Amino acid sequence: MVSRAIREQPSEPLDEEAVVAAVAGHDFFAPGVPVLLARAPGRLDVMGGNVDYTGGMVLQGLLRESVWAACQRRGDGSVRLLNPGAASFGWKRDFELPLASLEDPAAIAALCSGAAAFWGRYVLGAVCFLLRHGSMAGNVQRGGLDLFLLSDLPPNKGVSSSAALVVASLRAMAAAWDIPLDGVALATAAQWVENVVAGAACGIMDQAAIVLGREDHLLPILCQPCLPSPPLKLPPGVCLWGLDSMTPRSTTGHAYERARAAAFMGYRILCANEGLDVVHEEGSAIPRWTDVRWNGYLSNLAVSEFRSRHERTLPESMRGSDFLAGYREHVDPFTQIDPDAEYPVRAAVRYAVEENLRVQRVHALLGSYRESDAESTLRQLGEIFLQSHHAYAECGLGAEACDELVRRALQAGLPGAKMTGGGAGGVVVLLGRPEDREKALGIAELWSREHGADASFFRGSSDGVDAFGTRILRMELAGAAC
Repeated sequence: MVSRAIREQPSEPLDEEAVVAAVAGHDFFAPGVPVLLARAPGRLDVMGGNVDYTGGMVLQGLLRESVWAACQRRGDGSVRLLNPGAASFGWKRDFELPLASLEDPAAIAALCSGAAAFWGRYVLGAVCFLLRHGSMAGNVQRGGLDLFLLSDLPPNKGVSSSAALVVASLRAMAAAWDIPLDGVALATAAQWVENVVAGAACGIMDQAAIVLGREDHLLPILCQPCLPSPPLKLPPGVCLWGLDSMTPRSTTGHAYERARAAAFMGYRILCANEGLDVVHEEGSAIPRWTDVRWNGYLSNLAVSEFRSRHERTLPESMRGSDFLAGYREHVDPFTQIDPDAEYPVRAAVRYAVEENLRVQRVHALLGSYRESDAESTLRQLGEIFLQSHHAYAECGLGAEACDELVRRALQAGLPGAKMTGGGAGGVVVLLGRPEDREKALGIAELWSREHGADASFFRGSSDGVDAFGTRILRMELAGAAC
């Protein structure tokens, strides 16, 4: 019998009625003015973590848990944010600022520099993007905004709570300001906010999955920069669950940034070895560098070519000072080289090229799934999951807690398990059959008991932002007028 203490995060996720009730409990919105509602779910990184920034293919699923953003236009030039749930983490719960102060990314970063205010970078950064790049840019008559936030998506677990926060905020505020923003354009805007304002060196897979994904599907995306394929329905014999390792992780963490920097160092070395010029790409929404052979995307290098021609030419490890002395220029706008740090260059390049192929293989196996070959397919998928998991460790992104959860999943008879997202902790994805659900819950129950706290167990799925749409908040559900 599985304990009810296991947080299936939660058994009933937030819905519109719960958002209405929360809004009704605060004297925040003005009566008689429409309130626009957007919802952005978390994502489960099934395959491809850390190849979005090297131009690889990724496979992303969506969770039921989400961030809700309710937005109302104001008649003055102020922006007010209210995030009641922030208090439970010891964070600042509200902001009130003039619009004129939100057009400079550096000013926003400085304003939200402490841990308690850091979440403000993502939301105020969304305002910044709309002011600078939206159709209202330069319009001094735009008026202000009130934004109310509610979430059941836990932070620092590797399920893209920050991307969901940005996407939900952008969608709701753009709707309130009558700015069309959806699809890849919305995902790119959210990536800009994370890269430029929040200082997170992320690629675009999280944002694109959250915008374009569908319930019970995996979204294939070729991150060059964002080329989605039709969502792939998860076969009935294949189940995926997420289990929190209880080791926090972040895309602004040292391990993630070191692995990312190592990949770009390797790319720069390969281009130098091949005599390829690396130049800024003109007109790119997100700053990047490119070349004439691989178009700036390390994952375009074929595994066979890497193994036969390039692997042994790359240093296994390289000190930052040696790289800067030999190559001077670091071609990643969102990480810096620490002269005193060691970087796993060869492993990072190997991961970029091999993970891309692994993702393609998983996509093909799921797309050709047949009930008669279910066990064979699951065995193959499980093996690929394990290869991916161990490749994380080679890049310095491993975590003992995640290794232990993978070991327990295999011991329990599940076909596979792997680390997700940026690595170095966070959520482990468990691969199994429908009848394996109790085994997965059993692993979560024991893990919770051992850690003296509930381990979040993610099951189920939901539609992404575009499929949900933007709605008028129906305050009559709470017997109130808006």
